[in-house]
Amino acid sequence: MKLLLHICCAPCSTEAVTRLLSEHEVTGFFYNPNIHPREEYDLRRRELEKYAEERGIPLIFSDYDVEHWTDLTGGLESEPEGGRRCTVCFQMRLEKTAETAAALGFEAFTTTLTISPHRDSSVINAVGAEIEREKGVSFLAEDFKKKDGFKKSVESSKLHGLRRQSYCGCVYSKKERTSK
Repeated sequence: MKLLLHICCAPCSTEAVTRLLSEHEVTGFFYNPNIHPREEYDLRRRELEKYAEERGIPLIFSDYDVEHWTDLTGGLESEPEGGRRCTVCFQMRLEKTAETAAALGFEAFTTTLTISPHRDSSVINAVGAEIEREKGVSFLAEDFKKKDGFKKSVESSKLHGLRRQSYCGCVYSKKERTSK
């Protein structure tokens, strides 16, 4: 099956890519206008390009549309990480992934976001299922953190020399991590 994989960053993609390649024709999709600052976004993009080249995975990049992300999450600045702001962010990125998948003839889409132990996979998969109904492209519901997925992604990141960041990506998650 031709699958478009939304990738938040190279380290999170390692285990997802490994699992998916055995059954799918995977293309990575990097759409993450939530990542702050721009230098961090560029760094994560370069890390993904390096990893995808090693694995032989084609990549598609979308715009760094930070204004759209800011508009959608406006008023949710004080939400805790994992709260409503994150759900809005998941929805924005998965909608763009589904639209891209439909436009380019992919049979399905999914995301690496479920690898994080800080993310509720049931929320992400519910958002994906809703978008599947709206956009008419199949969503592959996964929980990549299962079967030691996160632990394996950390090990794989080390093996491939990938930089693991200390925060999800947005300005608010960065502030939250820095204040701890």
